[in-house]
Amino acid sequence: MSDISQAPSSLSASSAEVHQEERDTKRAMLRGWSRKCPNCGSGPLLKSYLKVNDSCSVCREELHHHRADDGPAYLTILFVGHLMAPLLHLVFVKWRPEPMTLFTIFAVGCVGLSLYLLPRLKGAIVGYQWARGMGGFGKSL
Repeated sequence: MSDISQAPSSLSASSAEVHQEERDTKRAMLRGWSRKCPNCGSGPLLKSYLKVNDSCSVCREELHHHRADDGPAYLTILFVGHLMAPLLHLVFVKWRPEPMTLFTIFAVGCVGLSLYLLPRLKGAIVGYQWARGMGGFGKSL
């Protein structure tokens, strides 16, 4: 009976050894936001506008495991919509600009904000996946 009571503690010790390296999620996401490697913070994360490098050129951390997929696009739409819709309403109610002027300004603003946010959100998502060991980023024995 004493063997059974000791089994869970030995399992928890071996699982603790597997997860001994805790990665700081906030720091990894901030490094990803700045489009830098989530591991070292020095090497570039992206090799073009949205293409993630296969590995970091500084620390050689493999980055090809990411599965950002459509997440950055959905978050970009969410953020841009929630920022621009109230602003559009506020500008319309307060100043009543001509419709074409309003459309032009907000179309350019939406496109510009989307182009700014998209690679940064992709970097943050890759950083989150790296920190949490999601997908192929987790260590396997």
